Amino acid sequence: MDEIRDALLLETRRSFFGKMAHGLGAAALGGLLGDPVRSRGPHFAPRAKRAIWLFMSGGPSQIDLFDHKPKLDPLFDTDLPDSIRRGQRLTTMTSGQSRFPLAPSKFRFTKHDNGGDGAWVSELLPWTSRVVKHMAFVRSMWTEAINHDPGITYICTGRQLPAWPSLGAWLSYGLGSMNENLPAFVVMTPSWTGRKDAQALYNRLWGSGMLPSEHQGVALRKAGDPVLFLSDPAGVDRPTRRAMLDTLGAMNERRREQLGDPEIDARIAQYEMAFRMQSSVPELADLSGEPEETLKLYGPEVTTPGTFAASCLLARRMMERGVRFVQIFHRDWDQHFKIASDLPNQCRDVDHGTFGLIEDLRRRGLLDDTLVVWCGEFGRTVYCQGALTREDYGRDHHPRCFTMWAAGGGIRPGVVYGETDDFSYNVVRDPVHIRDLNATVLHCLGIDHERLSVKHQGLDVRLTSVEPARVVTEILA
Repeated sequence: MDEIRDALLLETRRSFFGKMAHGLGAAALGGLLGDPVRSRGPHFAPRAKRAIWLFMSGGPSQIDLFDHKPKLDPLFDTDLPDSIRRGQRLTTMTSGQSRFPLAPSKFRFTKHDNGGDGAWVSELLPWTSRVVKHMAFVRSMWTEAINHDPGITYICTGRQLPAWPSLGAWLSYGLGSMNENLPAFVVMTPSWTGRKDAQALYNRLWGSGMLPSEHQGVALRKAGDPVLFLSDPAGVDRPTRRAMLDTLGAMNERRREQLGDPEIDARIAQYEMAFRMQSSVPELADLSGEPEETLKLYGPEVTTPGTFAASCLLARRMMERGVRFVQIFHRDWDQHFKIASDLPNQCRDVDHGTFGLIEDLRRRGLLDDTLVVWCGEFGRTVYCQGALTREDYGRDHHPRCFTMWAAGGGIRPGVVYGETDDFSYNVVRDPVHIRDLNATVLHCLGIDHERLSVKHQGLDVRLTSVEPARVVTEILA
């Protein structure tokens, strides 16, 4: 008995269960180890094969960009009525203010023909306004999270706490890759012109959680090798690298047979993908073959590595090459102060590149089956944080209403869905929770959000969690 006890103590937990699997049967043990529920997608014919999420990290001000509220102009510097605020949670950055003065947007709005009722867009987005006819706007988004880290974690993973699979990981897991030489899920974090102490981005936002690690996002860097350690070390040629990987693969396979650890399979797959990416990624990042006409679509910054425009062009190239999901995180949409200068800078960063991406996809026939989403983690308050003048003001975080738009595969263009009150403070018609948005993205790619799940710690884990979520069919083609 002592020998058995000592032997068990030397086992890792995963090793112990892996060896048990050989005796008890992998099927019986599958629930304990986190094997997938059987219904991996696609569950029905998708409208989109691939997707791009343009994530404006920090909380874009809906009231200065898309949610036009002209009735606010005569209410400048009056207090937000208690009947509108309704005792809602505030951040510690404004909860101590003695008053909440209304700050109407200083920017002009124009109503653009979108093939429907028309879409209001701020003067800060002149290029984006040219392609609104391809978009559906949702002005009634909302979330419970009021601070950045839980807010962005929530919309990316379905939970406010870290360590859960991201949307891109779920898409990779559920649908797989369409190109064996590139990852299914790629992330870019381009440069920005705002203040450099912007809210941090953590790689867990594109992590795989309890899914096999091969499904986590691969981040492309702004400078140097697009992916770390992509180049072979000095003195190591390709045949030598191939021989090293073959030997390492054989060792990993023997270890997998001993332990029954599925993560070893993921490790083998990642080594092989890295080897193939040594050829595919440099080719992907080489823009020298792009026609001048195409480069002009994205604006003058497209040839500057690491810019948002360059990232958008790379995203289009990835769509052509079968990458399933690309997420571009643009930072510092967090205008607590100095909206007059900082928000125009942020918009200039992304405006031309966004136009170029939509128009380029359309011209190449890719927009019909490529879903594009533009959104942040929450919106901004109608009341001012700090000093208020007609020419400048700041806005705090606001989770109770904000705006997003989508275009392309599965989306009905010309739609403006949902409505907020005259203060852009509360949703008054057709609320859309961030869970609903994620369910809708999955639906466009042929996945029923209630059926794609994995067993973990006795639960069927899915992106939209156990709370109610619905597909926003009103914006679908």
